[in-house]
Amino acid sequence: MAASGKVVRSLLPRILRCTAVSPSLGPRRDSLPTTLQRRNTGDAPYTPEPPPVQAGDVAKMTLVEAIKSGLDVAMEKDTTAVVFGEDVAFGGVFRCSVGLRDKYGAHRVFNTPLSEQGIVGFGIGLAIQGTTAIAEIQFADYIHPAFDQLVNEAAKFRYRSGDLFDCGPLTVRTPCGAVGHGALYHSQSVEGFYAHVPGLKVVMPRGPAQAKGLLLASIRDPNPVLFLEPKSLYRAAGTACMYIARSGLSLLFKESDDVH
Repeated sequence: MAASGKVVRSLLPRILRCTAVSPSLGPRRDSLPTTLQRRNTGDAPYTPEPPPVQAGDVAKMTLVEAIKSGLDVAMEKDTTAVVFGEDVAFGGVFRCSVGLRDKYGAHRVFNTPLSEQGIVGFGIGLAIQGTTAIAEIQFADYIHPAFDQLVNEAAKFRYRSGDLFDCGPLTVRTPCGAVGHGALYHSQSVEGFYAHVPGLKVVMPRGPAQAKGLLLASIRDPNPVLFLEPKSLYRAAGTACMYIARSGLSLLFKESDDVH
């Protein structure tokens, strides 16, 4: 033991020299500019817009409230609809399902184990049996363990069965994008991975007015849908209403040769 201690002490200066920061590697991390650390949602301002003219009665609400209202409408109109995911029974991390368990019961709004693959796989099974399955992945960054379920099962189920079966009643909601101090595991935008998968629709609203209508359209769409909710817009307020938007359409605000 004494000999081992002498060896360690003799090697320690060499180890420290080998692990020292080399001048060629640039400045130390703590001396880097902090501009990126100061960036926030103010760098991408949100401009509310009026809902469609024929949308009916409107109410001012945040995007979170619009999502919750859409879930409420879906569950009220469809008695087979269930909402499940990590902590959704308690209202969810971003409070999008607050009060739904009290209103519709623990058999329709319930928590799941911390397993994204299991959540989506369970949703596929429910949807195949005709249940309207509304799954929540707590953060989009963690959806990748369910990649195989989404891409090779949900998206291809109709095709591989010759249109005999499908899991169209499946909608997977998940918050995406950067906000606050989410760092690398709570700030990712994953739409690029899934937007090119035949059989899977990817939807992302730009504000409350679209969020409720697009969510209801996604839930009622005959195909599985990945519904992405930008976290930076969760507290953005705007007008929302009871209407069903048409999924698969984009909205052109201004023609331009540049992309900003």
